[in-house]
Amino acid sequence: MAEKLIVKQDDTLLKFLFATLNGWSKKKVKERLKLGTVVVNGTVTTKHDLPLSKDDTVEIGVSQKRKNSQNETKILEILYQDADIIAINKPHGLLSVGTTKENKQHALALLRNQLSRKKDKKNSVKIFPVHRLDRDTSGVLLFATSKEVREKIMDRWDEAQKVYLAIVEGNPKEPIGTINQPLRLDEKEYKMHVGKHKFAKHAVTNYEVKKIESKRSLLEVKLETGRQHQIRAHLSWLGHAVVGDERYGKKGDKLGLHAQYLKIYHPVQKSFLSFETDAPMEFHTLLR
Repeated sequence: MAEKLIVKQDDTLLKFLFATLNGWSKKKVKERLKLGTVVVNGTVTTKHDLPLSKDDTVEIGVSQKRKNSQNETKILEILYQDADIIAINKPHGLLSVGTTKENKQHALALLRNQLSRKKDKKNSVKIFPVHRLDRDTSGVLLFATSKEVREKIMDRWDEAQKVYLAIVEGNPKEPIGTINQPLRLDEKEYKMHVGKHKFAKHAVTNYEVKKIESKRSLLEVKLETGRQHQIRAHLSWLGHAVVGDERYGKKGDKLGLHAQYLKIYHPVQKSFLSFETDAPMEFHTLLR
């Protein structure tokens, strides 16, 4: 899906892209421009020195092969695939799995359809979610091709390494910290409560401040446990709610949370594998 930006001051295209996509490597930015996925004021361009004026529109991630529409089936980015597991880059706004049989716009259904043979819909590929990401969290999402593989991965899930990027409100006093607070799910409110309680479960979140702006900060977050809404609840408890988190902070257009890195033990290959994906462009714009 293309991301649209409005130019705020006169510039040249490549300089504008470097400044806007500050979470991407310069090599990746140049590759996107060279591949013709950048559109300025409705026209595809590959000119790095194209002059930009205030209020110009720049779109990144446009496909020339097909036009986006509401009825178009999304094509998910596959980060890794073998006979046993599949890792994708889940976009913001997409459920990991469906909540009803009628809801087919979720990562599990879309990936199954994407992998199945077009002429043989009856024999659709079987895949099983290993874990889940919140609808508004983007990033690495893992599936297994059998229940047996999924269970074996989950048997060693405590060894998995999970790294997120979070853009939060305010600037934490400590540049590096650990939040060791138990969490309890309130099923009526569908919200995690932080603090000691007889039903609360152990939860540990480590964070490091990577960049600070005047009113917001970019954090790298590493989980030692994997409780539901753990990062969002813990950072809110710290006094620095994730940007755009209506449940634990303030409502916004986008949630500032991205699953950047996942390392798991592959039970068939009998080795550790890691998957990583850059945060989307709109994620980094939240910092400003």
